[in-house]
Order: sequence, then structure tokens, then C-alpha cells
Amino acid sequence: MSLPKTLAEDVARNLVMVARLLDEDPEQAYAYSRVALRLASRVAAVREAAGFASYATERYGEALAEFRATRRMTGTVDLWPVMADCERGLGRPERALEMAGAPEVHKLDKAGQVEMRLVAAGARQDMGQAEAAVVTLQSSELASNTVQPWTARLRYAYADALLAVGRESEARDWFAKAAEADHNGTTDASDRLAQLDGVEFVDAFAEDAEEGTDTAAGAAAADASRTAHPDDDADEDDADESDDVDDADDEDDDADEDDDSDDADHADDSDDDDDDDDEQGDADDVRADHKGGAGDDLTDEDDPSSFLDSPFRAPSTPEREDD
Repeated sequence: MSLPKTLAEDVARNLVMVARLLDEDPEQAYAYSRVALRLASRVAAVREAAGFASYATERYGEALAEFRATRRMTGTVDLWPVMADCERGLGRPERALEMAGAPEVHKLDKAGQVEMRLVAAGARQDMGQAEAAVVTLQSSELASNTVQPWTARLRYAYADALLAVGRESEARDWFAKAAEADHNGTTDASDRLAQLDGVEFVDAFAEDAEEGTDTAAGAAAADASRTAHPDDDADEDDADESDDVDDADDEDDDADEDDDSDDADHADDSDDDDDDDDEQGDADDVRADHKGGAGDDLTDEDDPSSFLDSPFRAPSTPEREDD
């Protein structure tokens, strides 16, 4: 079916986004597929893309309806294995096993037949038939040493089936073979192998991120606490300032006391020096008096009062006048 040029371009852009996002963001791919489906629901490629987008997001009912519509439009059987897997997703493993034995399977190419075998083994496991799942996967494709696009997934499924029946040693060997063939990382065979060997991997980047988150959370909590109780911070600041002032006053008082003590000591020393000087002067005066002799008059004749102050001469008795 042909579309007008503008409409065809719009549809093509949406289909490109479906293919680009199908593995990275299935939900977004599904959204683009619904837009394309509204624009051109009669185009088989659009129905197929919508089916795979629904399948990737586990909308198995929608996916099965779109795959059936695609098969009616094209007549191809290529979608037969994925249609059977949708039956499994809908909780109908018996229906999936019926499809695995249908004539359409013989029309599939080698990749399609391997895919159908994987779906059938999964259906056996869904029904609790673990041993039957192991037998279902045993084939020439599994025994081949040639690496094909399906080799890693086939070996992985076989290893998983062996592990389910308790054949751990064999399962380990097949997980190793699956990891060796998985060049694109389509399976987690390496991780499963490490688990069987007792090896534990630690994501260092995740731990650093958690530590950074805890640190940020702690800082945020501290900020929130300060925001919720600003008065407490102000009181603490005032208390700190008051303590600083008290400390400064104590230091000033100590300095003043030291200065006063020093001044007192200096004053005492000065007084002692003055006393010593006075005593020395008195001693000198005494020595001088002794050297001068008793006949020396130390008083001032013009000032009689000075006579009374002299410690070296007693006043003479005045002569009485005759009447």
C-alpha cells in the first residue's frame, strides 16, 4: 500500500525511532509505534513494528494481535516463533507447544527453527517438565562448534536447563561455552558462570554514588536544621562572642594586675632608695658634726627659734636682772 509523500515521511520517522529505542527505551519505542500505527495501520511494516514494541514492553496480547495481522498481510511464517512465545507470555504454554509441532515450523529457516526450539523448551519449563526441556534443546545446532548468531542463546538456555535438573557441573561448562560465543553481550553467561564459581562482583561506582548521596543528605539535613532553628545559631554566636569578650576582659585584668604589681614594686624600690639616701645623708651630717667639734655654733643667731630645734645644745638658763 502506497502513502502520500508527507504521510510516508512521518511514518518513516516514527519507525526509525522505534528501531532506535527498542532496546534502550522500550516504552518510548512503544509510544512511537502507536503514532505510526494511527497514521498507517494498513502497512504491514507498521504492524510488525508495533508488534515488536508491544512484545518488548510485555504487552503480549497486543503483540500477538499485531503479529497475526502482519502474517495475514504478508503470508510469512517468520513471526511464528515469537507468536508462540507470546502465548507463553499470556500463560498458555500448551498452546506454544502445539505451535512448535505445527507444519509452519518446517517452513522456517535455520535461525527460525532454533528460535522455535528455544520457545518449546521454555514452555516445557513453564509446565514443570525440566527434563523434557533438556531433551528439547539437544540438537545438531547445539553440538556444532560453529558460532552462529543464535549459538550463545542456545548454549545459555541449555546450561540453564541443566542447572534446573541439578547437573551443575555440566551447566558450568555450558555457561562457559555460552560466554565464549557471546560476543555482543546478549546474555549474562559470564555472571552466571561467576556465581557458580563463587565469585562476587562489587560495583565500586555505585558505592561511591551512595557515599556521595549520604554526604549530600547529611549536609542537607544540617542546613535544614539551621534553617529551622536560626535562633539557636544566633544564641550560640552570641554566647561565643560573650565568651570572647569575657576572655579579653580577663586578660586585660591580668595585665592590669601585673602592671599594678610592677608599679608597686617600683614604688617600694624607690621609697627604699629614698630612705637609704636619707639615712645616708643623716649619717653624713652626724659625721660632719663630730668633725666640727663642740664649740661650733650650729644655730642661727638671728633666729632664736632655731636654737630650740637644735638637738646638740640645751638652752642656757637666762640671767635674772637685779631689781
